[in-house]
Amino acid sequence: MISETPTSTTRDEPGSFRDPDNQVFYAEGAVLRGLGPQAAKDWSTVSGSSFLPPLLAAGKVIGTEPAAPQTLPATVTGRWTTVLRHDRIPFVSYPYEWSFAMLRDAARLHLEILQDALADGITMTDGSAYNLQWRGADPVFIDVGSFQPGTAGEPWAGYRQFCQTMLYPLMLQAHLGLDFQPFLRARIDGIESSQMRRMFGGARRWRAGVFKHVHLHDAMQARNAGASTGEVRDEIRDAGFSAELVQATVRAVARLVERLDWAPPRSHWVNYQQTCTYSDADRTAKTAFVDGELADRRPGTVFDLGANDGTYSRIAAAHADYVVAVESDPAVVDDLYRKLRAEREHRILPILMDLADPSPGGGWAGDERTSFLSRAKADSVLALAVIHHLAIGRNVPLPRILDWLTAMLPVGGGQGHLIIEFVHPDDPMARQLLANKPAGLFPDYQRAEFERLLAERYEITRREELPSGTRTLYAGVPRG
Repeated sequence: MISETPTSTTRDEPGSFRDPDNQVFYAEGAVLRGLGPQAAKDWSTVSGSSFLPPLLAAGKVIGTEPAAPQTLPATVTGRWTTVLRHDRIPFVSYPYEWSFAMLRDAARLHLEILQDALADGITMTDGSAYNLQWRGADPVFIDVGSFQPGTAGEPWAGYRQFCQTMLYPLMLQAHLGLDFQPFLRARIDGIESSQMRRMFGGARRWRAGVFKHVHLHDAMQARNAGASTGEVRDEIRDAGFSAELVQATVRAVARLVERLDWAPPRSHWVNYQQTCTYSDADRTAKTAFVDGELADRRPGTVFDLGANDGTYSRIAAAHADYVVAVESDPAVVDDLYRKLRAEREHRILPILMDLADPSPGGGWAGDERTSFLSRAKADSVLALAVIHHLAIGRNVPLPRILDWLTAMLPVGGGQGHLIIEFVHPDDPMARQLLANKPAGLFPDYQRAEFERLLAERYEITRREELPSGTRTLYAGVPRG
């Protein structure tokens, strides 16, 4: 993945080890891609093609340029034939953290790039959703190493990956109303055609794209299970498979992706600003508090945890370089993304994640896809109207919540910055949550205890009780 904090050491990207001829690593604060002999030869052809420059100029493919050998450590120049330097992605996210519309737009971009490449005699060896990232609401393709000159008679090499990590998840949500994120989070390679076939039996097999891309695809895989990849390719080539047929297939899949859509179910949280218990005076005071704090700090990156409809993410974006808006409701994230996309907002990235069950590490050795906490490095964290949901709603002790928040921030030197809201036990929302719990289960959920725990970890620079008298805002910096 293409995101890294500047460092003076060389470090391999843990999610880029599967192709020994094409790997991402970090050196001297730069995001680099090392290419071996064959990959370097392929890149020489690809970089001289006509399809790539417009995509680079439009930001649809990650900014890429040759790295001057004299700027690289000797261990790097001796290891690779060619080294490329990439632009940095502000925050790396994964497909199981995206909403339906986000995954569909990522799939659209992948297919658009593939069609442009095929028309210029270039193909893409991979079709994984992990090859796309985001700049705000704009998807960007990052795996330039998967481009290579096409070969006559070769099929679409990335088709299976595309199905497993993009097409099948979209079908699940569009046709069955099932959230795809748990499926992608559970298995790094995505959803197998055999799994899909069991879920799309009977009349479901006739839904858009299912029979061809699930049932026939699975049957073909079963028929060729004992054959080598080379044997299958020879068989396809001998059958007269052409470049025109590949392009027609990709166009057909692109039309299918356009047809797939999902209407989010009604959610209380979509209209939270209208249905929540805040008075106008509370909302005005809270907005002024957050705006003033961030205006003073001018942070680089802000994490808005429990972002809901993005109200405070937008305030943060007026003062920060980049905002990651984390929300657990799929309908809310999808609605927010669609609005940000319409506004061409490049500074706010919405991601879908349950704060009480944040994304863990996954893949090989548990770090091929790194955990949310290992990626979540912020200058400021907003935790507004979320602590009571974690502490009461999900039974997470207050000390553990505060420690988790602190782990996202730089400690010492007054660099990190937390804005946090404590909802008092007598607040209507807190009372509603407590009503569903055994009496006396949360004796420590009190304002005085929260302030004590907060003061142990932070120098509290500002506090303000909202006019309702049942919520208090705090700002502070982590103690060194």
